[in-house]
Amino acid sequence: MAETHDVIIAGLGAMGSAAAFHLAQRGIRVIGLDRFAPPHTRGSSHGKTRVIRQAYFEDPAYVPIVQRAYRLWSELQDECGTALLLKTGGLMIGRPDSEVVAGAKLSAERHGLEHEVLSGAELARRFPCLRPEPDMIAVYEPHAGILFPEACLRAHLGLAQSHGAQIHTHEPLLGWKADGRGVSVKTERATYSAQRLVISAGPWAGQLLADLQPALTVERQIQFWFHPSRAHASFSATRCPVHLWQFDGDQVAYGIPDLGDGVKVARHHGGASGSPEHLSGQVDAQEIADIRSLIRRFFPDADGALRSAATCLYTNTPDGHFWLDRHPAYENVLIASPCCGHGFKFASAVGEILADLATGVTPSFDLSLFRHRWPLGRAPSRRQ
Repeated sequence: MAETHDVIIAGLGAMGSAAAFHLAQRGIRVIGLDRFAPPHTRGSSHGKTRVIRQAYFEDPAYVPIVQRAYRLWSELQDECGTALLLKTGGLMIGRPDSEVVAGAKLSAERHGLEHEVLSGAELARRFPCLRPEPDMIAVYEPHAGILFPEACLRAHLGLAQSHGAQIHTHEPLLGWKADGRGVSVKTERATYSAQRLVISAGPWAGQLLADLQPALTVERQIQFWFHPSRAHASFSATRCPVHLWQFDGDQVAYGIPDLGDGVKVARHHGGASGSPEHLSGQVDAQEIADIRSLIRRFFPDADGALRSAATCLYTNTPDGHFWLDRHPAYENVLIASPCCGHGFKFASAVGEILADLATGVTPSFDLSLFRHRWPLGRAPSRRQ
């Protein structure tokens, strides 16, 4: 006999955990399933820190959603009694015509966000730990900062459970099926039925949606933490904002101040692609040398001992925007994945949006940018 619920959530990373919280808070009977035990290191909802910013260079359409996310993160922080958000300010750095700079400036102007445009000389004077190149400028936004992803997941999942949600870890989906009456999900342990299914499975989204043949790629990225070699205090959260750099055409990297684990540095995109089961979790000497070359170029005082490194998995759509929509064949199946390496900051608001969609409430945001209407394909379906 299948267990019956209102909503089943497949994947309990950033988006799934937030959806579980918002649905359970509304009194909806929720069961969440994950193949691991969140927070874990086999997706993109880990790594000690994540950037949050409002002057969104990717598209101005994101700004109202991230503004709502700020409010929800603050409310969640108050409810759980744990620090989740730290404002440090943020810098988007590059040539004036780069996507990072021009896009951030466009979003800030369109939405009336507090910001400053700094010349390279002004940037170096105010933040001496950073070394912009002569043709670079920066957009500074004072409300950008850091989220603590593991704490955020624990808060969402813990409060979801306190509101009655069932959370099942180490229980991957074997298959699912849907019709006009509801959905059912099969795992190694049981079969569950519900009115609706939310697929928020990150790197495994493509496997669960094989009937759509979505054009998704899973990309391995590496996060590094370095002990500053000198001027340690200049990398503190009170003196060093989070910073994103665009350079050499379309290459992007970012840095996060030292909160005790070292200065965090990573490239944004450009990693190896493959299946989530086979992408390596090991980091080699050449990868360390590559990131050191960027540190020496843009913030050389951070070029000290490597403290640690960790891989994460981006799951990307072709245009780099989120996939947040209903399944084209099943109105009662919601898709909240992938988030293309820049989605964590939105999770609190996306969870609320999913709760709205699952309960017949029209979200208050324009979601047209996040609809990906791939035709139903001929690939063997994982639905059973």
